[in-house]
Amino acid sequence: MKCLIILNDPPYGTERSYNGLRLAMSLMKRKEVELRLFLMADSVGCAKATQKTPTGYYNLERMIKSLVAAKTQVGACGSCLDARGLAESDLTPGVHRSSMEELTEWTLWSDKVIVF
Repeated sequence: MKCLIILNDPPYGTERSYNGLRLAMSLMKRKEVELRLFLMADSVGCAKATQKTPTGYYNLERMIKSLVAAKTQVGACGSCLDARGLAESDLTPGVHRSSMEELTEWTLWSDKVIVF
């Protein structure tokens, strides 16, 4: 099964992106699932490198690193990055600058699209 998860919310201040990444991490453990993750709007901040969170608090950069290590493709909307003053070099390694065109391709590729 091919799954696409799309995140929209900021990395912190709401738990929607956190919960979307929790689902992504659970899905990546399933051998029958091929997973892709697309970050848009404020969720592009989830992939910001060098996040520092208090001890015991979740860290979305670490979660994204786990997904990348498991060969999950992670794209961050280019115009959303630009609007927030983020460059591809600001992102966690393995996360690439993406586009609406790639999101369209991933949507058509997927069997399920889940939006947070």
